[in-house]
Amino acid sequence: MIEVVAALIWRDGKFLICQRPANKKRALLWEFVGGKREKGETLKDALKRECFEELDIAVEVNDVFCEVTHAYPDVTVRLTLFNATTSDEPKMLEHNDMRWIFPAQIDEFEFCPADKDILNLLKQRYC
Repeated sequence: MIEVVAALIWRDGKFLICQRPANKKRALLWEFVGGKREKGETLKDALKRECFEELDIAVEVNDVFCEVTHAYPDVTVRLTLFNATTSDEPKMLEHNDMRWIFPAQIDEFEFCPADKDILNLLKQRYC
């Protein structure tokens, strides 16, 4: 099982989503910014590193929003989604696209399957 971290970053009632690059697995699907935890990293440190590497932002990692485990055909991931904040403006260093969306817009985007339960929770809480 792979440990994956992601950030739920809010701004003006919207949260940040990123579209995976065309050359990676689950190409062009939408997701939260984040990635794999490296050996020796805490989950929070991994998320700070991933946000910096992918979007050139410094984040303050807060509490856990939720955790999910998902089995893809090629890998099983345990995803921990943290509430996070930033005052930096994200830059697309790795993703194909990024958007700030309202929870009511979730169904307009095709997300990675591992995010399904998270998205349902967001819709329940904020729609």
